[in-house]
Amino acid sequence: MTARPTITRFAPSPTGYIHVGNLRTALMNYLIARKNNGTFILRLDDTDQERSKQEYSDGIMQDLEWLGLTWDRVERQSLRFDRYYEAADQLRAAGRFYECFETPVELDLKRKKQLNMHKPPVYDRASLRLTEDEKAQARAEGRAGYWRFQLDLQRIEWPDGIVGPISIDAASVSDPVLIRADGQILYTFASSVDDIDMGVSFIVRGADHVTNTATQIQIMQAMGGTPPNFAHHSLLTGAKGEELSKRLGTLSLRDLRAQGVEPMALLSLMARLGSSKPVELASSMQDLIDGFDIGAFGSAPTKFDAEDLFPLTRAHVQSLPLPAVADRIAALGVPADLAEAFWGVAKANITVLADLEGWWALFRDGATPVVAEEDRDFIKEAFALLPEGRFTQTTWSEWTQAVKEATGRKGKTLFRPLRLAVTGLDAGPEMADVLPLLQKRPSL
Repeated sequence: MTARPTITRFAPSPTGYIHVGNLRTALMNYLIARKNNGTFILRLDDTDQERSKQEYSDGIMQDLEWLGLTWDRVERQSLRFDRYYEAADQLRAAGRFYECFETPVELDLKRKKQLNMHKPPVYDRASLRLTEDEKAQARAEGRAGYWRFQLDLQRIEWPDGIVGPISIDAASVSDPVLIRADGQILYTFASSVDDIDMGVSFIVRGADHVTNTATQIQIMQAMGGTPPNFAHHSLLTGAKGEELSKRLGTLSLRDLRAQGVEPMALLSLMARLGSSKPVELASSMQDLIDGFDIGAFGSAPTKFDAEDLFPLTRAHVQSLPLPAVADRIAALGVPADLAEAFWGVAKANITVLADLEGWWALFRDGATPVVAEEDRDFIKEAFALLPEGRFTQTTWSEWTQAVKEATGRKGKTLFRPLRLAVTGLDAGPEMADVLPLLQKRPSL
């Protein structure tokens, strides 16, 4: 038997910007495809025409491009409605689709009654018993019909790539609604049709989709398709284990980007978070691909702390060669002959690239001197001893030696007040490297 080609997909709904939870799904599917020389599809699940926006579709693509998660093709569910209606007719003909007329209020009353009787709130299939006359009467009363898929009441089993063997009793699940009364095709149905038509062979998604997977397996089989392999990753929690879902809006990729998080830092964390492998900064996308193993992930809730992104960002930034940041440095107005020296000093003292601006402002404009009252006369005398002309790599040692001889100060009492007076900072880069970058002579 010929092995199926590896085809994965990331299927966001363009009803908002994607966040770290979405990224985890996208990245896992991307890495599986690339590791197996397969196909990675970006599928926009935009059947909800009211909430889907072009700006969100564009934003999703921009975020993925920023991260380097390139797709092989784009699919849009909004262009496939005819195919969904055709598949619905196929399921009707097979006796697996049935029309229902209960209102949301009536369904809610049924669920409450079942719960009061300590029974699972599973749809009772009352609409299966409706005669054609009763259906016609419901329509005459102005009720719009919606469509459910009739599950085979047997166990649905599959070997999950993360969770392990899963077995769900279909009798414990309501027959899923696949087409709403207003005609909207719902996610469960559209995704099933697409995954079969597009030959998707592996799907990684969140653990909150396990029940969906069970019903979709039967839907796919009813259409004569072969379901893909599935893996359900754990859901993210906050650093203290708190529910994160309500906060994900503040963790959108564009917000993290605006905070200066580097793509490789974000990818490195998400490619290992929740797995048995340690989180470490990858040097390239190929490193992430080579080191990815879906079987290394666990099913327990996974703690995510956005603060963990900044040490990784810092390490990545500090590893960058000058050519990678040359344009950004030039845009700050740093003279070309100082670019290398500036980058050499600044990179060891920044976390995000945006911090470069503050360092160049210090070198360009000078700092507000920080001088203790008891050091004021000392600093005046020291500044008077600054060598004339352009400062060089030896200026600091020459200057401090002259100040030492003139004032008798040495050690911390010599160097610390001078640093504070020149930079306004109590710590920082070597002063021998700082002085040649100063565009103005220090003064009180």
